[in-house]
Amino acid sequence: MSMSPDQPAVTVLGLGPMGGALSGAFLDAGLRTTVWNRTPGRDRELVERGAVGAPSATEAVAASALTVVCLVNYDAADSVLRDAPVTDALKGRTVVNLSADTPDRARDTASWADAHGIRYLDGAIMTPTTSIGTPAAVFLHSGPEGLYREHRPVLDALGGTHTHLGEDIGRAAAYDIALLDLFWTATAGYAHALAVAGAEGVTARELAPFAQGIAAILPPLIEGWADDVDSGTFSGEGNPITSAVSSMAHIVQASEAHGIDAGVLRTAEGQARRVIGLGHGTDGFMRVTEVLRRH
Repeated sequence: MSMSPDQPAVTVLGLGPMGGALSGAFLDAGLRTTVWNRTPGRDRELVERGAVGAPSATEAVAASALTVVCLVNYDAADSVLRDAPVTDALKGRTVVNLSADTPDRARDTASWADAHGIRYLDGAIMTPTTSIGTPAAVFLHSGPEGLYREHRPVLDALGGTHTHLGEDIGRAAAYDIALLDLFWTATAGYAHALAVAGAEGVTARELAPFAQGIAAILPPLIEGWADDVDSGTFSGEGNPITSAVSSMAHIVQASEAHGIDAGVLRTAEGQARRVIGLGHGTDGFMRVTEVLRRH
């Protein structure tokens, strides 16, 4: 594919699975796409599709007004962006950082960018590589709204939905951390459930349809619990936390009877018992959030 000088331009730093998917989506949308990766040769397939492979990060960022960064974390991103020649080349240009890290790291990088005359947006990708360029992709962004709107037409090439969460640069990372907390805790819970089931002679395939049934119960509960937490009501009607503790104790007992580590459930049970000890035994399990926030 040949790229016209009149086409919108974008640079992508980082060509791991996600960075490669982002670059491919930009190419498919007809954008002039410059790519760079620390490991030589990783850009070969993208170059064959029409991307420009830059020999250095400095030349890569100089090729476009917008640079999208997708590296494993902010240590990796900072090691590239804060290299003096790259920093100089970025002055007056925009960086959209889609690397994953903490809200504080996002704010620190934004402060560094501001001090060096670099326009900066932070972001998070909430869906897998296969979703990029399709309606299923989900992107979160935070930072100056005007800057976000300016570059939204290029970001739209990545497909899916794009949500601007506010001017606080750390807000996208905050959503990312919270949502990944939910994902990995749930994933760990499923792994534990399969271990316990297997110890009782139940295969993962046998359990799977019923596990999906449990997952289907969650969406309306998530909505209701959100209202409970924001309002501080923590309703336990129909399922007080005392009932939850009893259920958790059974899981711990069954797990440890098979020699299976039940540390995660023991922790959750301990938090629930603390709520009860504070006199909230008739409340729902979400009262735990209040306990967790206490210093």
